[in-house]
Amino acid sequence: MLLMTTTPLPSAEIARLIDHTLLKPEATVADVEALVAEAVDLGTYSVCVSPSMLPVAIPEGSGLKVAAVCGFPSGKHTSAIKAAEAAESVARGADEIDMVIDVGAAKAGSFDAVEADIAAVRRAVPAPTVLKVIIEAAALTDDEIVGACRAAVAAGADFVKTSTGFHPAGGASVHAVELMARTVEGRLGVKASGGVRTIEDARAHVAAGATRLGVSGSAALLGGGASAGASSPAGSSY
Repeated sequence: MLLMTTTPLPSAEIARLIDHTLLKPEATVADVEALVAEAVDLGTYSVCVSPSMLPVAIPEGSGLKVAAVCGFPSGKHTSAIKAAEAAESVARGADEIDMVIDVGAAKAGSFDAVEADIAAVRRAVPAPTVLKVIIEAAALTDDEIVGACRAAVAAGADFVKTSTGFHPAGGASVHAVELMARTVEGRLGVKASGGVRTIEDARAHVAAGATRLGVSGSAALLGGGASAGASSPAGSSY
């Protein structure tokens, strides 16, 4: 009888799933420059920054993408403001937008409003811009997670994303990722973010269905050691 085994993804493949993230309010231009250099060195997919830090100088030939957040971190901005913020970020060089839904609307079961909010941003930043939708899964029930994910699918998003990393309810969980992946059924990607700090965390979330990871301490996660994560400009709770 043959035993089926699953080989864990090597660090280099995990790196290619990472949005190397710096969203601390006190971040400086020098911090972002260090973030980019570290991302290139680690081989991450992208860097993720606040809109005010754009444009970001990316080394030619590196292939590194740039993501910017929108309506961050509360999601309590109007749809018009989110759409304008997203459009400005793209005009200033962002390849991807990570928007926060109105979590209160999801809590209230107003998924038509959630869909309309996402759709407004989608219209402002059409393909090929990648749109990721942060649903703040730790603050939602399972039914609310499903409803928010369905709204993202209906609105034409490219990803659903667990968390901002700033909500007191917490960040990514394997359960939430599994539920989100099951709901979107491969039509959207799934990004796990918030508290993904070790290679074991990363592999567990990928096994649950994550196709992208939001990580601030990428050097530590990928094997640079805890001190590398602590000294990195990205080192935060994200």
